[in-house]
Formats: sequence, C-alpha cells, structure tokens
Amino acid sequence: MRQFKYNRQREFLNRDVIRDEQAQLLAEHIEYCREKSPYYAKMCNHVPVATAANSFDILSSMPFTSKDDLSENINYFVAAPECDIRDISFSSGTTGAPLPIVYTENDLRRLAYNEQKAFMACGMTPLDKILLTCTMDRCFIAGLAYREGARAVGASVIRNGLNSLESHAGIIAAIKPSIIIGVPSFLKKLIKFLISENIDPGFVKKLICIGEPVRNSNCQLSLAGSLLEEAWDAKVYSTYASSETITSFCDCEAGCGGHLHHDLAILEIIDDNGNQCGPGEQGEVVITPLQMEGMPLLRFKTGDISQYFDEKCACGRSTPRLGPIAGRKQQMMKISGTTVYPETVFSCLEALPGIIDYYIIAQSHDGHLTQAEVTVSISSDSTLTVETLSNRIAATARVRLPVAIKPYEQVCQQIFPGASRKPVRFFIVDDKETRHEHSGDN
Repeated sequence: MRQFKYNRQREFLNRDVIRDEQAQLLAEHIEYCREKSPYYAKMCNHVPVATAANSFDILSSMPFTSKDDLSENINYFVAAPECDIRDISFSSGTTGAPLPIVYTENDLRRLAYNEQKAFMACGMTPLDKILLTCTMDRCFIAGLAYREGARAVGASVIRNGLNSLESHAGIIAAIKPSIIIGVPSFLKKLIKFLISENIDPGFVKKLICIGEPVRNSNCQLSLAGSLLEEAWDAKVYSTYASSETITSFCDCEAGCGGHLHHDLAILEIIDDNGNQCGPGEQGEVVITPLQMEGMPLLRFKTGDISQYFDEKCACGRSTPRLGPIAGRKQQMMKISGTTVYPETVFSCLEALPGIIDYYIIAQSHDGHLTQAEVTVSISSDSTLTVETLSNRIAATARVRLPVAIKPYEQVCQQIFPGASRKPVRFFIVDDKETRHEHSGDN
C-alpha cells in the first residue's frame, strides 16, 4: 500500500523532476488500468507497455473518458475486488441517475493526502479550528475529503454540515473557528446573520470556498469574492474537485489559481476538437487521476470549462495552476451571438446587495441554449428593480437577459427540488422535460 506522506519540500520541485515523477506514476497507472479495469483492459489491448519514457505519448493517443461512458459502463470501471472497497459515494450521471463511485483504503488515504496538500498550501496549521458547513452524509465525498484533509494537517474539525444559520452562529460564537469551509452564497448569508445577531467573527481568518467561483478569469478575486472577503475581514481561497477524480485544485496563499498536485493527477485543457489548449486558453478540464485503485480513470472529461497557467507561482511552486471554472460545457448559452455561462450571471448577482436568491431557466432549441430568463428574490428593503438588474447583468455578461422578481418562498421552492443536497440554480427546458443542472460536486 502506498504511503501518502506530506513533505513540504516536495511542493517546490523543479519542473524537470516533476515531469520525470509524473511520467513514472503515469506509466504505473496505465498498466494498472490495463490489468485491473475491465473497461480499460479492452481499450489498452493494442497499446504498448507503458514506461516512463513513453507514458505521456501513450496517454495522448488514448480516447477520452466521458460521463456518458461512466453512465453506460459504470460497473466495468471498477478495478478492485469487492472485499477491498471501503467507501461508496455517488456522482450525478448524465442520465440523471446517481453513479456509484468506489474507493479502496488506498484511495481514502490518497483523499486525505490530496486535501492535506491543498490545505497546507493555503496556510492551514494544526492550531486551526475548521468549521465545515458542507455535508458528510447523503453519500457526498467532498465533506469527507475536507474532514480527512484537515485531520491530516492536525487541525480540529467541527462537522456542523448543512445546518441552519442559527446553528452555525451558535457554534461560531462558542468555539471560535479560525477557518470556515463552505459555499460562497451561504457564507454571504451567514455573515449577514452574524452581524444581525451582534456576533463578531473576528477570529475567522480564512474562508475556503467551494462549489461557486470567487475569482475571475485572471485569477483575481471577483467583485463577489472581494465583497465576501471584506464582509468577513478574512482571506478568501477557492478550491475545485470532482467525485470521480478525488483530486483538488486549491489556491495557495498567493491566491493565483488552484495548484495541481503533480503526484496525484495529470491535467489537460482541450478545445471542442480534443486538441490541447495552451496556457491561458479556455477549454474543457480533463484529468487523469494517478495512484487510484477502486475506479481508476484515463483522460476523464469533467465537463467544466477553465484554463491553466504555467508560469512559476509567487509562492515558489512550479506546478500548473487551474483557473476559475467559467461554467459547465453543457450549460453554455449562446444568446444573440454571445457566449454566456450561468456562473457569470451568478457572480454578478452575488455582488448586489439586496439579492436573497436566484436561478436561471434556459430554453433549449435543437440542442442549443439560445434563450434564458433570470429569476431573483430580493430583500424587503431593497431598491433593486427589474431594469436595474437587467442593466447590471448586461454590463457583466455582455448580453441582456429578461429578469423576474418573485417572493423568496417561490424561488426557494424552485432551487431546492426534491431532496436536493444543495441549491440548484440552473435549469434547462426543452420540448421533452425540465432538467436540473449542477455546476459540480464541490
């Protein structure tokens, strides 16, 4: 069993050493997939034996693995015997049915090590007390990852999860956490509630934001991110991952994008034709997670749109950095000739005082999203109007969208469909059905 032990010095290896290590780990990963994974065994039938000398060439010749592939062949991706499976989580599938993702004991060790590396990069220490506002139940892997990562750092963990504002406020007042992990839109509501209750959260020094972007395309804090940082008087960090790859990209203390853990993943950004994008070019995020046993993957297309930066970071690390997620490929709207992602609109709304909640309904015509309407709820003392909102969205997204203002109860009913574990703010309507669209598991 691999020993995933954190070594800070190894965070600052030069690029030649990083590439050599990746080449060897990738060769081992390809051979493991060939020998253990029924799905990849067939795919690798005519592929040469992978070595450190040819592993990158072999990877570039392999087809991509999509979420459709997982949905249609999920059992064929399992590469470990049932007796070695220690955890089963679920990821949203393309058909709408949850997909079981299995992890071995080694995968869970890797999970903790992955988050330990991420948290150490953004300055977490054993002296910190971490409040988790994300769930560990409902077969959700992210909450478990954050808990295990913080424990690996040596920090104290407070697992309050998806709870009420009152519950979190009580814990914050009593235990005084130094770091909070949560969704930005929730953290925005939480600080407003704390202020209304005269609770001073001055001991909170860091906010680790999940699920929603807080940075713009050049990795600077967006207006919403800046307002969150100002409201809490705490430094904001962003992290991104997926259930399938259990590999995260987290800001370091320099806040210049999410660092790749070179011993845990290979990162690619591809265009619509599957060609490699260069630094700063926007495309789909493709990840090959290394050192995984339960459900190893090769060239997994996440469906998320971003870019990478390869210049040396101010923190001293030489690893590539993943930029903010612009949106999901399947959520790209082409309205009046302009490309718009929901996250662009959401970031605009988050920056507006008086907005309580919101969602977008997009119209699909022949598989293309060509129309959309934004619905918001606003506070009783807000002076926001439909015209003001439409103008602000147009200034940010470069396209004018119709806006409706509705009571909070109606908006809340829409964004929490069924037993959803988190708010769903983007919907696609076509001739057949309404589909709920998530931005990702983290």
